Amino acid sequence: MKKLLLILLPVLAFVGGAISGDIFGEPKPADETRIQGIATEQADATSQTGKGESSSTTKDDTLGWFRFPTQFFVPVLRNGSPTAVMILSLGIETPASAQAEIEAQELRLRDSLLNALMIEANTGAFDGNFTSEVTLQKLRTSLLAAAQKTAGPNVRRILIEDIGRQEQ
Repeated sequence: MKKLLLILLPVLAFVGGAISGDIFGEPKPADETRIQGIATEQADATSQTGKGESSSTTKDDTLGWFRFPTQFFVPVLRNGSPTAVMILSLGIETPASAQAEIEAQELRLRDSLLNALMIEANTGAFDGNFTSEVTLQKLRTSLLAAAQKTAGPNVRRILIEDIGRQEQ
């Protein structure tokens, strides 16, 4: 029974993550077109009435996401021996104009984020309820600081797409 649970739980976590990623993922191309159309209509209405400045959604300040193509694996050590492995999928929110620059720094960003994750693992961030909002916010803050130190202010936010813990 125990062996069955060791196999079944990661499979269920993967399926749940895949379903939630599909539900909460990026909008479909039709949705993006509709959203852009609404932004254009708002900009036209603003310019016709003369009230305010131009629309807040322009090509210069639109935000996009850079997703790391592979997951982060972080060992959790206690008394010098591994007790678990944290598995995370991360993304970075960045201006669309800086996306190529962020992609070019992928390896440096991955290194700095992995370093920050190791520090968090060694300070107990992945012990107990690691999915509480307070713990996740602290983790995001730490990862954002590491990413901004490496890639500069173009890194706006860190997205934790998936997070899981596999006991050893």
